[in-house]
Amino acid sequence: MRIIFAQSTKSDIIKRMKIYSHFLSSVLAVGVVLLCIFTVKTGVDLRSLPEHLDFSDAQARKAQVLDRTLNILTVTYQNRWNLHDYRALHEMPEHLQQAFIFAEDKRFFTHSGVDWWARLHAMQQNLRAGRIVRGASTITEQSVRMLHPRPRTFWSRWLETIEAAQLEARFRKAEILEFYLNQIHYAQQRRGVAQAARHYFDRELDTLNLKEMLALAVLVRSPSRLDLRHGDKDLLTPLMILAQRMQEAGVLNAQEVEDLHDAPLELHSPRLAVQATHFVQHIYQQTEPLTDNKIVTTLDAVLQHRVQAILDQRLISLRHKGVRNGAVLVVDQSTREVLVWVNAGSLDADIPGSYIDAVTTPRQPGSTLKPLLYAQALDSGWTAATLIDDSPLAESVGTGLHSYRNYSRSFHGWLRLRDALGNSLNVPAVRTVQFVGVGEFLHTLHQLGVRSLNGHPDFYGDGLALGNGEVSLFELVQAYASLASGGQFQPLRWLLKQDNTPPQRVFSPESSAIIANILSDEEARRLEFGGGALLRFPVQTAVKTGTSNDYHDAWAVGFNHRYTIGVWLGHLDHQPMAQVSGSSGAALVLRSVFAEAMRHEESRPLPLPPHLVQLDICRDTGLPADEGCPSRIEWFIPGSEPTAISHCEASICPPTTEVGHSSTETQNLRLRHPSPGLQLAMDPRIPDEYEAFTLALNADIDTMDIDWLIDGEVVGRNQTARFDWPLHPGQHQAQARIWVSEAAHQDTPVVEFIVK
Repeated sequence: MRIIFAQSTKSDIIKRMKIYSHFLSSVLAVGVVLLCIFTVKTGVDLRSLPEHLDFSDAQARKAQVLDRTLNILTVTYQNRWNLHDYRALHEMPEHLQQAFIFAEDKRFFTHSGVDWWARLHAMQQNLRAGRIVRGASTITEQSVRMLHPRPRTFWSRWLETIEAAQLEARFRKAEILEFYLNQIHYAQQRRGVAQAARHYFDRELDTLNLKEMLALAVLVRSPSRLDLRHGDKDLLTPLMILAQRMQEAGVLNAQEVEDLHDAPLELHSPRLAVQATHFVQHIYQQTEPLTDNKIVTTLDAVLQHRVQAILDQRLISLRHKGVRNGAVLVVDQSTREVLVWVNAGSLDADIPGSYIDAVTTPRQPGSTLKPLLYAQALDSGWTAATLIDDSPLAESVGTGLHSYRNYSRSFHGWLRLRDALGNSLNVPAVRTVQFVGVGEFLHTLHQLGVRSLNGHPDFYGDGLALGNGEVSLFELVQAYASLASGGQFQPLRWLLKQDNTPPQRVFSPESSAIIANILSDEEARRLEFGGGALLRFPVQTAVKTGTSNDYHDAWAVGFNHRYTIGVWLGHLDHQPMAQVSGSSGAALVLRSVFAEAMRHEESRPLPLPPHLVQLDICRDTGLPADEGCPSRIEWFIPGSEPTAISHCEASICPPTTEVGHSSTETQNLRLRHPSPGLQLAMDPRIPDEYEAFTLALNADIDTMDIDWLIDGEVVGRNQTARFDWPLHPGQHQAQARIWVSEAAHQDTPVVEFIVK
């Protein structure tokens, strides 16, 4: 029995051993398979490391904008990497570097990517606490985590361990530390110690005190929980623990640690030295996406800051008159570079219109388009001595009449073009646009880059000369820069490396120079502006002011040999100001900005082409001077100068340069008043027998008689181009019959109108 049992037991053992052998083989096979899967999975999930750790030249999601001397105009935190506040390791304070090493990885310079002693100690602490209280990630591992963001899992931790070793094998410790300190995350999307120092203290790294450096090292442990913006109570304890550890290692002495208790942590909101928010927004809107992460503009930050102060101060002084907004644009016309782009005040949700860029917002320009109109008139055959009639003028507007008047509500009779422009008279400007043609003038404005005036010429009518359309300060300064450059148009530039567009001729150099000479002539503006010195600049400067209807806009634009400057004051929500005009409100800003721009510039006069003809003329007639008339010197384009009148006295002969008189030919005569479809309303407050309407031809003529017809019947006869007809209600037809001889006459076209 014993022998049988022994034999049975031995057989079972052999059988069991075979089973165990098969089991171990299966386990080993499964282990090998799992190891292969693990190895393959690891190899697949590992990511390649970059060729370098300096990402300062990486492509930006949003570029940083700089002025012409590389002053910072914008700060953005929308990029993946810290591209714009990168600091080399040698530029960072030594105490700051040491604080991070003691706070995050005290064996950084001895391990090969992973601190196994720290990881083992962290495991013990986590087991003892029953939760994760410490991660023990080295600076190298944290750098890997920034390079290759992954979900926080054990598998991610395994991959980071391998990649950390690879990172250490590829790069020097100093390179890894520099990358880490420049890219470590802080609150509110800040990256790196330089951005953090600016965010919390508004300081550069080399100006931080010891407590501020230690604070930056502690904050990275939990940027949101320990955010200084929410108080420093939770920060002080770990900060002092860090200081004690640094003292024990001999990095800090006892006195330095003791001083930390009383050292302040003063928070300051970061701010840019120069505000150019609206300019920057224009850059982002107009600039094509760039591969470079920095955009170098033409702006002069120093001049921008000073002009901002000038404009802000002027708005403070005019606030009681309802001036709430303003803008200034300064251009170097020789290069077409924008140097200053200022909007008044700061961005404030409580200030209406503060987020609107007044430089690019179209507004009514008042009289500021007149120099451009007169320049075109000079190129069309007029001269600065051409006489223009400044007398009451009413023209049809739609189905009604509009009476034009000057700013002073007075008229000056026949005036030379120089005086008409210098005094910014409205009636001569209307007669000038009638000579040039509204369509032709609008086309010229388009050639000068004024795209806001995109309506049909009939939409604006003669009022275009007086600014009834809307243009932006940008467009206006661009047009004046063309005038200042001898009549050649080139778009304004705002990027320093922007390609120049070939210039296009709009005005002749001669007409441009004559207009500039008129705008800088203080004698030419005495009728309306008196002898005030506000528009008399130390350096010869062509100046034009403008005021829109009901004082909604006040403008001042000018140029000297170097700069073209424009100023706008007003209210962006279209509220009127309290009688603030261009000459009383904006001109002082213009004068101050020119003084600031010319602070270090050499003074020179405005250029005059050497071939312009200088001629002594009579002030009253515009003809060559003689002994019996007051005279002055005038400039003429060669071939356009006037000649003397023979066989009569200048005082009684119609000057050949007058505008408003036509020849005795009548084939183009028509009724100016009434205009077709005109609707007149009788005033119930005035007795009917005293109400009359002036019928008028479109030109003064020298003839025998004129019959004035209403509804086919002659209602009056005279020898002038006007007739006062007593009003009668109803629908009527008007006509004039001009007798060119005793037997021959010509009738003007019939005009239908209504009297209500």
